Amino acid sequence: MASSRLFFLSFFLCIFSLSALASPIININQDTTKLKNYSIEYFIDTSQTMKFEQLRNQTFHPTNSTTTLGNQASVTWYRIKLHNQEKQQQKLYLHLPKAYHLRSVAIFEESSSLINQASIDLNTANNHPLMYQGTVVYPFTLPAQTTTSLYIKSHAYSHQWFAAEIYDDEQSKKALVGGHLDIALLVGMLAALVFYNSLLYLATSKKENILYSLYLISGQVWIALAYGLISKTFNVYGDWVFMLNLTVFTMPIFLVLFMMAIFETSQTYPKEHKGLQAILVLLVLGFAYGLFDISSALKYASSLALIMMLVTFSVSISLFRKGNPLVKYFLIGHTFFVIFNAYAVLYYKGLIEPNYVNSHGVGIGIVLEALTLAFIISHRIKILESIRAKQAELTKQASTDPLTQLYNRRYFLVEASHLVEKAQQNTSHLSVMMLDIDHFKAINDQHGHKTGDLVLIQVANLFNTLSREQDLIARFGGEEFVILLPSADSNAAKECAERIRQGIEAHSIVIDEKTNLKITISIGVAEMNIANQESIESTINRADEALYLAKAQGRNQVNLAELQKDL
Repeated sequence: MASSRLFFLSFFLCIFSLSALASPIININQDTTKLKNYSIEYFIDTSQTMKFEQLRNQTFHPTNSTTTLGNQASVTWYRIKLHNQEKQQQKLYLHLPKAYHLRSVAIFEESSSLINQASIDLNTANNHPLMYQGTVVYPFTLPAQTTTSLYIKSHAYSHQWFAAEIYDDEQSKKALVGGHLDIALLVGMLAALVFYNSLLYLATSKKENILYSLYLISGQVWIALAYGLISKTFNVYGDWVFMLNLTVFTMPIFLVLFMMAIFETSQTYPKEHKGLQAILVLLVLGFAYGLFDISSALKYASSLALIMMLVTFSVSISLFRKGNPLVKYFLIGHTFFVIFNAYAVLYYKGLIEPNYVNSHGVGIGIVLEALTLAFIISHRIKILESIRAKQAELTKQASTDPLTQLYNRRYFLVEASHLVEKAQQNTSHLSVMMLDIDHFKAINDQHGHKTGDLVLIQVANLFNTLSREQDLIARFGGEEFVILLPSADSNAAKECAERIRQGIEAHSIVIDEKTNLKITISIGVAEMNIANQESIESTINRADEALYLAKAQGRNQVNLAELQKDL
């Protein structure tokens, strides 16, 4: 009895094992219009030289019609078994939408014997009748109530990822129309960021803007290449197009250089800078290796990407702990980059089942990080502009009189020396006015210092209004002011002084609703002896002496000093 049970158990296990080993067969009927997710089989040809006749007797392994097998399956055969359940033949189309990244494709159609075959060398695929915008479209006919096997030889440059779709005539046309809109959107977003960053560079001329643009351009090229947009748009394939995969090295290179620049690691964070330098050396070596053997270099690219992400993320955490004000924003974008790229690396290595997120992980991660980097650049510019504004305000405070907002004595003397030097080079005229408010002490004594301040402010405003645009005006102290007049001889300076004197005399200063105050000023004018290289201090002294005479002669008048004679 026990032996009988053991026999039946062994029998059922054997039947189950045989059924498990049986090749999956896809039933096709008149309602079948498209197949995008179904069971197929694969066999990795490690010799890379196996012929179809040899291949038919090999052991195939089950997988899905959309699959990834990593970088150790350069030449892989896929088998699809289709059984026509109808009493009439059916015409279908096999689509290989990821063919654009291959070296070559071969298709063998077999029923009871080999019916048809086709091969495509991607280096000469531009005008091949089976190649349509990066997708191989192979038409075939299923005989009535017959099983047909399709064998597909996929020869990849580095990583083997594969997709096989089956459509009827109508669905085949629909599948070939449009597509890649999501990839075009990603590339378009990066292009917009490149344009935006170009405008920022024109405004700031910062090195990080250039590095960020190069990162964006590398990302654009890689996304358009890896997801078939280049092949679809330009109908180009083969070895030279595959060389564009070098951007998988240039992207992280420019990202690391960007981090060095934006966080100023060489000056501020030496330990983190050395870590970034180390990964930069590895990336540059990988790029150099790829120039000679891109296929082999790409086999290590995903592992190098993991190392790069680990290093850059660790550096970001370290900078965050040290209080860098920008790194928190970088960490947000880089976290997205690391997560999506980690999924993508697992996909490329064939360690996880394919889906939209992991197969497009690199592109999604690049765009999300690029958006964050754009914000960081803008935020840094805002910080720098705030610092500049504060510095400008401090400079203004240091160079201007706080009450009248005219330049102070120190700034006037510095700026005047430049104007004197320019006048001497051009042998042009230059004059100086010294101005003083008449009886200002009496105004303070009679009306108070608040009124005195109001008089000083309004007189300063009138000086700005009545003088020329190029004139340099300053408050020298108390009620005394000075105006330097470039390109003005003594006559022009005297005319300008008279205009100012009359303008002040005609002006009424409103003290309150009942009181208006009339004031006058006295002015001394002196023309600088440019030919004799007279100093600005000497000219000011002569204008001051002329002012003293104007006040001694009755005030409210302009007095012109004699031009200093040559020595």
